[in-house]
Amino acid sequence: MGLKLFELKDKVALVTGSTRGLGEVAATALAKAGADIAVCGRNATDLNRVTAAIGGLGRNARGFQIDVTDKAKVAAAVDQILEYFGHIDILVNNAGVNHRVPVLEYPEEEWDRVINTNLKGYFLVTQAVAPQMIENGYGKVINMSSILSAVGLPHQVAYASSKGGVDQMTKVMALEWAKLGVRVNAIGPTYFETELVTQIRDDPERFNFINERTPMGRWGHLSELEGTVIFLASPASDFITGQTIYVDGGWTAW
Repeated sequence: MGLKLFELKDKVALVTGSTRGLGEVAATALAKAGADIAVCGRNATDLNRVTAAIGGLGRNARGFQIDVTDKAKVAAAVDQILEYFGHIDILVNNAGVNHRVPVLEYPEEEWDRVINTNLKGYFLVTQAVAPQMIENGYGKVINMSSILSAVGLPHQVAYASSKGGVDQMTKVMALEWAKLGVRVNAIGPTYFETELVTQIRDDPERFNFINERTPMGRWGHLSELEGTVIFLASPASDFITGQTIYVDGGWTAW
């Protein structure tokens, strides 16, 4: 079989939050491996930009606006995607937000925003997509988690809580669908240089702390996430489910 184990030809992937950062990397990686892509986000300009870029790789790509926190809007978007592509074989839950302040200063509305986007959003999208995967007897769900599902850092109470929940949700979904052909796994990245962490990247003290805390001594490069995404989406990982793979330069090995 060789490299065919990693081919995604004739597969369709839905990637939430795929108009920037890790989501754009994931969508592009899957397209490079042969998948057609439902690019999902909220900004029309970014949707058009990423869709055009993936189309330039020779894949069928189309942008869809989706609010992952609203069940009715999620259902409507998934229906549109299924109508256009006919099926969804791969789901990457990636849409996410963060708000960094100490626990005692954390506003309730920010807690709700982070949890609703990062955890409830994954649940709602998966709940909408999984039935047709189960009906078809095949599917790959990849939940974008974080090293903060396993380790704690100050000022990250809602984000870390949401990602810990993602890991547990991944396990439950994997157990329920293990005999139905649907594999569910998570990826736990460390700090990669995206817009979500610009504030940290521009703070010399925090930037250096991350370098010192990481055994490899640096932040991750966006291209270094591609292989794990393709692996979990491809037949190469067909006997893996319920796992979180940390792409973290060794951080969680401490």
